[in-house]
Order: sequence, then C-alpha cells, then structure tokens
Amino acid sequence: MGEAGGLLAAWSERSGGEAEAWARARPGPSLESVAARISRVPQEFLDGRVSLRALAGDILGGQIVAQRFEDDPRVRQGAAMGLWLVAAEGLIEPLDPALSTGWTALAVDALALRVAPIAPPSEWTSDDERRTEAARTFLLWCGLLPAGEDAETAASLLAACDSLARDRALAEAYEGHRHRADIARKLEEARRKEAAARYSSE
Repeated sequence: MGEAGGLLAAWSERSGGEAEAWARARPGPSLESVAARISRVPQEFLDGRVSLRALAGDILGGQIVAQRFEDDPRVRQGAAMGLWLVAAEGLIEPLDPALSTGWTALAVDALALRVAPIAPPSEWTSDDERRTEAARTFLLWCGLLPAGEDAETAASLLAACDSLARDRALAEAYEGHRHRADIARKLEEARRKEAAARYSSE
C-alpha cells in the first residue's frame, strides 16, 4: 500500500477536491468515444524511453505533477494515456464537445495518480470496466460529464466502477489524505483572507 498511498497523497494535494470537480462539470462527449480512444492508444505513447516531461510539454505546453513519479511504470503509462486523449483531439479530430476545457493537465494527473496506482493502465485497453473507469475519471477532471448524464448519474456510475473503493485499506488511507489536503486548503484560504484584511486596514 505504501507506493500507491504516496501517489494517492500526491493526487489529494493536486486535485482540489471531488465536490469542486462535480460542481464545474458540464455536458461533454460520449463515454464510448473517450473509451474507444483509450483502447487505441499508440504504442509510441507507451514507450518508456520517451520522457514524460517532453511528452507533456509537447502536448500540453506545460508540465504535470505525474512527472515527479515517472519512474513508476503505472504512473508513466496512465499519464501517457491521458496525454494521448488530449493529443488525439488534434491528431484524429476533436470530440464533440472538445476536451479543451483548461483542465486537461489535471485530468492527465487524475489518470496517472488516482486511477493508475490501483487499476494498472495495462488493463485499460483490454478490460471494459477498467477502461470505463479511466474514461469517466478523465472526463470528470476535464470538467465534463458523459453525454446524456447529469452530475448525480455520472457520480453514481463512476463510484460503481471505482477500483479504489474496492480496496478498503487504500480507500481509508486515501480518505485520510483527502481530509488533510482539504484542511490545508481551508487554512491557506483563511490565511489569505486574514492577510488581505490586515492589508486593507492599514
């Protein structure tokens, strides 16, 4: 559990919280179209000799948190598959609506740090349920809902295929990480407000 726990802790710090993700989600492309692209990821993206930093730089024009854990093959493959989903928008054609929401780097990190440590990316191309979990997770953190679903339905269907929820010990550890990250965010917000109040009173 140690390695996966560390990756989940990194995700908890990065994510900003699931409630916020569901709140900003708007109608997106079909789940099937995203899952189909996952099943057709080119081998070049999965090649461990290709630098994740370079791949993210080329596709996103920036970096992702997952790079810090590139030595973990699960993280590297999960991030590469997420980067493929983003790249396919230009290489194949944009999904309808397109994935360019401003949250794509977060969605790539979600696959690499939230899903990949529990459900190995090697299973995403061959296992329907794991591919569905990856596609649903990617859409959520892109700020999108699968076409035809509202937030409540999408949340329920993602929970039903969530690999982390099936591993009780990891789920409890992840909940602890999420709780600590949430407290840290609230404390930081309180500090900012206090500093702003002090500055405005001077």
